[in-house]
Amino acid sequence: MNRIRIIGYSWMVMLLTGVDSAHGEERANATAELARVVEAYFETALERNPLMATYIGDHRYDDRLANDIAPAFLEESLAVERQYLEAARRIEAADLSPSDRLTLEIFVFERERAIATLGFPSHLLPVSQISGLHLTMPVLASGRGAQPFRTIADYERFLRRIGDFVVWIDQAIANMQVGIARRITNPKAVMESVLPQLDAMVVDDPTRSPFWGAIEAMPDELTRAERERIEALYRQAILEQVVPAYERLRHFLRDDYLPAARTSVAWSALPRGQEWYRLLAERFTTTRLSPDEIHAIGLAEVARIRAEMDAVRREVGFDGDLPAFFEYLTTDPRFYYERPEDLIAGYVALQRRIDGLLPKMFVDFPQANYEVRAVEPFRAASSAGAFYQRPSEDGSRPGIFYVNTYNLKAQPKFGMETLSLHEAAPGHHFQVSIQQELEDLPRFRRFGGNYVAYTEGWALYAESIGRELGLFLDPYQYYGRLSDEMLRAMRLVVDTGLHTRGWTRDRAIEYMLANSTLAPSDVVSEVERYIAMPGQALGYKIGQLRISALRARAEQALGEVFDVRAFHSVVLRDGALPMDVLEAKIDRWIDAERRSLTDQSAAGS
Repeated sequence: MNRIRIIGYSWMVMLLTGVDSAHGEERANATAELARVVEAYFETALERNPLMATYIGDHRYDDRLANDIAPAFLEESLAVERQYLEAARRIEAADLSPSDRLTLEIFVFERERAIATLGFPSHLLPVSQISGLHLTMPVLASGRGAQPFRTIADYERFLRRIGDFVVWIDQAIANMQVGIARRITNPKAVMESVLPQLDAMVVDDPTRSPFWGAIEAMPDELTRAERERIEALYRQAILEQVVPAYERLRHFLRDDYLPAARTSVAWSALPRGQEWYRLLAERFTTTRLSPDEIHAIGLAEVARIRAEMDAVRREVGFDGDLPAFFEYLTTDPRFYYERPEDLIAGYVALQRRIDGLLPKMFVDFPQANYEVRAVEPFRAASSAGAFYQRPSEDGSRPGIFYVNTYNLKAQPKFGMETLSLHEAAPGHHFQVSIQQELEDLPRFRRFGGNYVAYTEGWALYAESIGRELGLFLDPYQYYGRLSDEMLRAMRLVVDTGLHTRGWTRDRAIEYMLANSTLAPSDVVSEVERYIAMPGQALGYKIGQLRISALRARAEQALGEVFDVRAFHSVVLRDGALPMDVLEAKIDRWIDAERRSLTDQSAAGS
């Protein structure tokens, strides 16, 4: 039986109706009205997206999963977004403080973006090799993720969440059947990578399932009787619910979906695909740059970075051209660890070193710490080389810097400094943790703001300041920084090439291999990621270029009084912002600093 229901919607309608009827009275207090609307939206969002609540440390809904790809859910999502957009537009921006006006602008921007996104059938593509609940749930079940497993009640809540997961799997199959009929499928080239992921979930012995991880992590405080009861329940759930659901999905993909999946890789091959891709490019860059403009920026950046790489080759005295230097860096064993645990230990040591350097350029530090972990084996083969998971709001769960140890040849020692700067401090860990610790911000801004251009742009900018911090003293480590920057530049070329210029998967792979020292396995994973998640990879380099340009603007305008620590605080202290909003904010800060200098000069004279 489908236990999932749409929750929070009727309450939202009543709230907005009240706002409507009392609009004349509430207009006198636009600040209170804004706070009420954005808070009501976020509360509704948590109820409708229980996973988001779990990830931010709100555990009221840990027993639920939304069937968020069901047609009824999507219809209601559109109604929710429209209702709240109308409520926000009724608020008089002129009556708000500058800070609240910023909140209103962001809220309206996000509702408009959500409505536009719901106009395309992404729900018919619910499963890929890098996204979907089929990958998320095993991480939650491992006992090492965001799902808490501290009490009997915690274990029972997750059992109920498993029931909702089975519903979602069956909905995903139904949606993909519709996708086949409408010729809206993911490419065969990437969907073939999903089958090994599903194979790992189909087990005869429940103790070999990733869903058994929570049992292995069972707290000592539980009695023997409690442990035995929970173990029995999890054995039953794994064998009677989890494994059959994964089997159904695996059989469907193998027997029905893959034979019908499209052989093209371009998003433009889908119905309204060109319009869809352009929307994705605008969404992930928060700019109006066209795919052609982005492609041209990428080509220019690739050429610039190649020249810097060649300069490093000359600096280290390598006797050979740049392709030969690439070959040397990918084959000499001194650049690679032989044991996964040594790689993790290296990052832990680097964490301590970087932490000691950060006060040179920062005055704002997150309260939450982070730890370094290896990516779990069940998802390592198709996961990115590294990624970050935010801490809980209350700090009880730290941030996690995941490092993929599946292929040590894809984790060169010369890439460690830049990768740590990007994923941990002062990259994602700083940005995400500081944002959610800004208690004066409304919750939708503290825990939302999924602007790739800002979040990933900041992380890539964090790489770029490594030398200023005191890193990259070894030219090979600086090459590692260039290598990572090259990856983000190539993404501009390859993503747009695949989806708007007729590039094949093989051509994209060849281009990336020719311009980098990335391991072939990493290149294949990257290209297949761009195929499955079009546009997302564009935000990194576009965002970094904008942030770097804003810093250069501030340095030029303020001259000797420019303080990079103050600049970083201004960028971080309002959380994630669309690029245009961030630019306007920095311009206001520059003007305020100039006025302050003028006032000080006048007072001194």
